[in-house]
Amino acid sequence: MIITKTPFRMSFFGGGTDMPEFFNEYGGSVISTSFDKYCYVNVRHLPRFFTYSTELAYSDMERVTDVEDIEHPAIREAMKYLDMHEIRLTYEADLPARSGLGTSSSFAVGMLSAFYALKGKYAGKKKLAQDAIHLERILCQEAGGWQDQIAAAFGGLNRIDFKDNRFHVNPIIISTERKKQLCDNLILFFTGFTHFSADVQAANGKEDKRKQKLEMLKLVDEAENILVDKDSDLDEFGRLLHYTWQLKRQTGAKISTDSIDHLYERGLKAGALGGKLLGAGGGGFLLFYVTPETKTAVLEELSDLMYVPFQFENSGTRVIHFTPETYVAKEGIIL
Repeated sequence: MIITKTPFRMSFFGGGTDMPEFFNEYGGSVISTSFDKYCYVNVRHLPRFFTYSTELAYSDMERVTDVEDIEHPAIREAMKYLDMHEIRLTYEADLPARSGLGTSSSFAVGMLSAFYALKGKYAGKKKLAQDAIHLERILCQEAGGWQDQIAAAFGGLNRIDFKDNRFHVNPIIISTERKKQLCDNLILFFTGFTHFSADVQAANGKEDKRKQKLEMLKLVDEAENILVDKDSDLDEFGRLLHYTWQLKRQTGAKISTDSIDHLYERGLKAGALGGKLLGAGGGGFLLFYVTPETKTAVLEELSDLMYVPFQFENSGTRVIHFTPETYVAKEGIIL
């Protein structure tokens, strides 16, 4: 039996520049962090007592005898990709899916890690990120970028650069005190709306928004400089978040809604310096940057929303339980 624990991520700057069709021409960069909300994937071989050979428990329950009959596209394609058979898989998470935190990619990374471990193979963080990108973007043909899979696999506060169908992860080095201050100044709310990021990406991808994305790309350098320069005013990070959110809203009609815009304006009027909707857009989690003096006022103003306390995390995906299994394939199954 294998259990993996994989964090969710929040993206601050550069979202949208992690799309291959953009970064292979112009380059791309994002700043993001993983935080202490996780998904857990439990995988083992299914004992042969049942009329079905594979059992999957996520938001739905599937019991099938043929991998091709699996309805969940990521599980089906991952099992085919790694030649997995007779599997029982269960998924649990601290936060809901389709909420802008890269939940599908965290699941993909955690599932692939569990499959490799069940086969007795080690897969490093870069391998897991690459395989998850291949799984979601190529095998499942889902629209979207690359940052979610990388953030889930590596963990930590990073700048991730993209070019020529490659990526490079650069940890952002700041003092423990400054990093704590940044985390303390960020507050997260669940708006109650959910979306499929691939659908939002596909809808928004029909328009040419290179100008906005190039400007968003420039902000990555500015944001990194604010973080690493101990003499910089950290509050500028919050003001820059506001600017990048305004640019992001111009990249597609489905990025925001009137309801989300209203919530965002309420946060600003209560004292937040900036913020953004996390993920591709359309709903999910709303992040604000506040000062210690305005934090209480913003929390009170948005008390009708669910407040989600969090801390940054640095581990990325990991196997938290490993019990080797003796598995002998049925006749006719080639391993």
